This record gives sequence, C-alpha cells and structure tokens, in this order.
Amino acid sequence: MTAPSRTAALPALSADGLQRPARTRRRAGLAILGLLAVFAALGPALVGADPARQALDQSLLPPGSAHWLGTDLFGRSTLARLAHAAQLSLGLALVASASAAVPGVLLGVAASWRGGGAERGLVLLADAVLAVPGLLLVLLFAALAPGQHWALYMGLSLSLWVEYFRVSRAASRPVLAGDAVQASRLLGFGPVYVLRRHVLPALSPVLSTLLPFSAAQAVLALAALGFIGVGIQPPTAELGLMMTEALPHYEEAPWLMAAPVGLLMLLVLGMALVAGTGERA
Repeated sequence: MTAPSRTAALPALSADGLQRPARTRRRAGLAILGLLAVFAALGPALVGADPARQALDQSLLPPGSAHWLGTDLFGRSTLARLAHAAQLSLGLALVASASAAVPGVLLGVAASWRGGGAERGLVLLADAVLAVPGLLLVLLFAALAPGQHWALYMGLSLSLWVEYFRVSRAASRPVLAGDAVQASRLLGFGPVYVLRRHVLPALSPVLSTLLPFSAAQAVLALAALGFIGVGIQPPTAELGLMMTEALPHYEEAPWLMAAPVGLLMLLVLGMALVAGTGERA
C-alpha cells in the first residue's frame, strides 16, 4: 500500500520541480524591469545634473568620480541624459500601453460576449490594424508631427491595443461560458458585476504578463524612431537619439554607446524572462 502512494507523489514533485525554474526566471525578469522602472522614476532627481547643460571644456571625458558614465561631445553628463531618457521612454511607453489596454480588453471581452456580427466586425478591425506593422504605424503618426510626444503616444496606443483585444477575446471566452457566469446572469447580475467578479480576475495573470511586454516593445519602438531621427528631437535626451549622437565617436568614447545600449539590453532581457515564463504558463 505504501509503494503506490510514493509512486503517485513523484509526478507532482517533478511538475513542481519543472515550474520552479520558470518562477525564478519570471521573478528575475520582473526584478530587472522593476530596477529599470526605479531608475527611470528616481534617476533624474538623484543625479541632479541638467541633461542639456553643455560644458565644452569637458568634452568626451571618460567615466570617473565626477561623471560616472563620462560626458558626450558637448560635455553633457551621460548618466544624467541616460536617466532622463529612461524616464521619458518608460513613462511614455507605460502611458501608451495602459491606454491601449483599456479599450483592447473591453473590446475583446465585448466581442467574446456578444459574438455574431459584432465579434466579426471587431475581429475584422483588429486584423486590419494588425496588417500594418506597428513600427510603421507609429512612424506615420510621427511624420505628421515630428518630435511631438502626442503623436508618438497615439501611434503606440493604436498599434498596441490589438494584442490586448486578441488575448482578452480568447481568454474570456471559456470564462463567460462557465457555470459561475451563467449562474450570475440567471440571478440577474449585470455585465459590470460579471466583468468585475469573474472576467477581470481570470484575465489578470495574462494581462500582468502582457503589460510589461508591450511597454518594453514601446520603448524599443521609441528608440528605433529616435535612432533614425524621426522620434524625439534634440536636445531632449532619448535612448535612440543618444546612440545616434554617440555613433561618430564609438572608437574614442565607447562608453557613450554602451550606456543606452546596455539599458536596452537589460530591458529586452527582462521582457524575455517574463514573456518566456508567461508562454509556458
């Protein structure tokens, strides 16, 4: 009688052992993204230096006690510019992601709830937006108002809401067909109660993974636009713009390129760790 019980316990222990590294990777990814968020939120205040202040006599100084990440061609502090660039990029990306999440989730749940022609119309709209590459959509808005934050915000929001729509539509379908929701509807509870009591709690694990992933995508898109000169305009500090400015001096001052590239690499690493565990879940 004892041997079968031990044998039955082995699969459970193996499954837990397999899930533990995934949880560790997710926590590591969230820790990296959290540290970047703290740096973006508190970095400009802690550094204290003006990212646009020029000191030509301190041009291209290497990292040292006065300037931890050195200075650029105009003698501006690289650390101060990196902190302000991270705050601008992450702040704009988070606002755009949150703005995309609200209509995306509501439309996804509405499509799954209503079905029929309403669902087909919303799916057709999402497919039409999805047919246009996200970066190209942001580029179109950026071309309408070069350097304006609202244009980048609009382009990012319009390109990101489709992901929330598709995920919410797929994830809410089994929840809405479940016994708990059917019982609530028979008892006379309205859509707001069903959404708050049943649907959103079921979607929250998926959305908690999708939100940092989409925010990181938005940061990379902003950096790509800045690198080709159609995003944020100088003298504002921005990650892609910093790489463009550092490119002619990458041999004599490699720290200028390493700072924004290193931050973006950490961002992609954190995003990959969080998203990878989310896919397995």
